[in-house]
Amino acid sequence: MYSKSFDFAQDKLLEHCLLCGHRCAVNRLKGEVGICRAGLKPKIASNCMHRGEEPMISGANGSGTIFFSYCSLCCVYCQNQAISQQAKGEEVTIDELAGIMLKLQGQKAHNINLVSPTHYAPQIMEALSIARGRGLKLPVVYNTGGYDSLELIKMLQGKVDIYMPDFKYFEDEKAGKYSGAGNYVEVAQAGITEMFRQVGNIKLNDDGVAVSGLLVRHLVLPNSLSDSEKVINFLASLSKDLWVSIMSQYNPKYNNGKHPELARKLNTDEYRMIVDHAQAAGLHNLYLQEIESSDNYLPDFSRNHPFE
Repeated sequence: MYSKSFDFAQDKLLEHCLLCGHRCAVNRLKGEVGICRAGLKPKIASNCMHRGEEPMISGANGSGTIFFSYCSLCCVYCQNQAISQQAKGEEVTIDELAGIMLKLQGQKAHNINLVSPTHYAPQIMEALSIARGRGLKLPVVYNTGGYDSLELIKMLQGKVDIYMPDFKYFEDEKAGKYSGAGNYVEVAQAGITEMFRQVGNIKLNDDGVAVSGLLVRHLVLPNSLSDSEKVINFLASLSKDLWVSIMSQYNPKYNNGKHPELARKLNTDEYRMIVDHAQAAGLHNLYLQEIESSDNYLPDFSRNHPFE
């Protein structure tokens, strides 16, 4: 499955899997699975030209997006449940994954956008190495839920151009209750700090498309359940020039009634309060959403292009 160039350090992260904050330490090389349930071969739910990302990522042509099945988090409200928890998708070889990247480049994508890559990161990096050898020249976007281990992020230095993590919570109790990650805050803080150390703030090309840097996403949940003001304060402490995407798109559709406190959409006042706080904290590079956007980002992974 691996080429002779497969890096020993990456191999070790799979032999005693420490890729995410769960630190399961299962031997993925021998077929063992941890909390994420991902096997050794990458499983892909979709690959497509995606025009619904932040403008600096999608650009005019679209982002060459690869959606990976499974996830190291288990968010009760995840809009991608069909792939993150129900694991819809098909397994591919490393060589086939490299071919997908090259295909997306041939479709004039601005970048290769890896969605939920954490649990397959070593395999993805091997595929990227192969694709680079065959002519891949696009920037790589690492689009993650923010639960990557520090060891993994350090391993990615020089291999990822644009980091695009979520920062979901600032209280571990809520992270454990709603995403199954009771140590989320420490993991996310350490990871995002390291990402920023590696790539700094976003740099754009002449067309306004990102070529490197850090863009952090934060989904505002109703009833202050996402600790948004504390998240914003931490991000502002990294850099006032940091690009932050403050999302209002939460939709209770996937909550299944299990958590009444999450049974409604965000309201305008809740969202406006967080935007005002971000601006007061000195953050000025902000992506904002209309409050009605909760109905605009519901993918259907039974289609070749989930967002069309």
